[in-house]
Formats: sequence, structure tokens, C-alpha cells
Amino acid sequence: MGGRHVQAARRLLTVELAAELPEHGLALAARDLVDRLGRPDRLLELVAELAAGEGEPEECARLSYRHVLGFDKLLLIDGGPRHMLRAHVWHPGRGGIGREDIHNHRSPLASCVVRGRLAMELYETADGDGDLTTARYRESLAAGSANWRLAPAGPARLRLTHAARIAAGSAYALPAHTLHRAWCDTEGPTVTLFLETGTERRRHTDVFTAAGPHPDAVAKVPMAVPDYLDALNDLAELLRAG
Repeated sequence: MGGRHVQAARRLLTVELAAELPEHGLALAARDLVDRLGRPDRLLELVAELAAGEGEPEECARLSYRHVLGFDKLLLIDGGPRHMLRAHVWHPGRGGIGREDIHNHRSPLASCVVRGRLAMELYETADGDGDLTTARYRESLAAGSANWRLAPAGPARLRLTHAARIAAGSAYALPAHTLHRAWCDTEGPTVTLFLETGTERRRHTDVFTAAGPHPDAVAKVPMAVPDYLDALNDLAELLRAG
């Protein structure tokens, strides 16, 4: 199911991610893929087909939502347990409940900045001498739903290890455990292409916040199909505008 560009992207993801690679190799393969698929003209062709209903709009809308970090998370291609290709649309000044959170992921990831610019910080945990005092949570998915569940795990100190501004045309990859935070660093919207991959997924992620306590659970509100298709059309217009 899907138009020519949708089918080509699915084939590419399936072939390139078929091998059982170690985490580092998997992350590098994912970075190469988002770098290729995230070229603005190529991504525009894919998004335009999806906006016309050529993919799996019902399933993709169900897994698309406003993320707690403040960006719109649009699923483009669902590769089951092996990979998921998403577009993230970041709007300046728009923040969610977790906009300041430092976190890691369940699996290796790669992302390409297609339009705009991201600011990125990397952190590591520190015993007593870290420069940032935070509250730590274990984040997991609530049983019977896709909502986020946050369990307090005590105080923690973190140390900043790297800070960068990632411009359009740049791709990066992170192992699952890497602590980081990112935000829109431009006056206009930033668009990133994001690839989760790997059959081995962690049961929980780690979330660190210095912004005060979090609620025990945060609801994911899936998009209705018309809203999902409208969001894809808006994304296509952003890509056309350059």
C-alpha cells in the first residue's frame, strides 16, 4: 500500500536495516538513512504522497501526537518493531510539560535537521559534583494504553558534556542510553526527520528535570485522521517554502 515514494522509502528502510548490527553500527546505518531520506526534495515527495492518503493514515494518525517536549510527532512509516520513521515539527516558543527534560530513549536513534536549526545538549550522570541538580524519573508506557507513566527515582546530579547547534542538512545518531535535550533554535519552525530502530527496546527510559515535579502519568492524545492529514499538508508547505 502506498504511492511510489512511500514504497521506495519502505524498501530502503527494510533493506538497509535488515542486518542484526550492534548498537553503534545500527545507529550509524540509521544516520545514513535519515541523511538520504531527509533531503528536502525527497522528503517533500514522500510527505506529499502521505498527505494524499497514500500510506496508512489511520494507523499513522493513531501513533502521531503532540509530544511532551513540545513538538508535533508525525509517524510517516511504521516498520513494526524494527523501525519507525517520523517527522518532528518544532515551533519556537511552544513548549510542553517536559520541554526542559533531559532524557534518553528505548532504542538507538538518528535524526536529520531538514529545515531550521536545533540546539542540543548532551549530559552524563555525576556523583556529587555535577553542575545540574535534577529529579530523576523512570518513564514507561502505562499498561493497556500508550500514555507515559513517570515513577520518581530520587535526586540526581548531571554534568553537561557537549553543546551544539545543529543546522539544516546535518544528521546525527545517538545510542539509546545517551542523555540529551534539544529545542528549536530559530524564529521559524524547525523540521527534523527521526528514525527509531532496533528490535531490542528498553522497558523504560530515564528522565531528569530541574523544572519541578512531574505528574505520575501524562496522556498521549492521538491525532484524528483529518488532523493528521492536515498536519502533513502543513509540513509539505513548510518544505516547499524552504
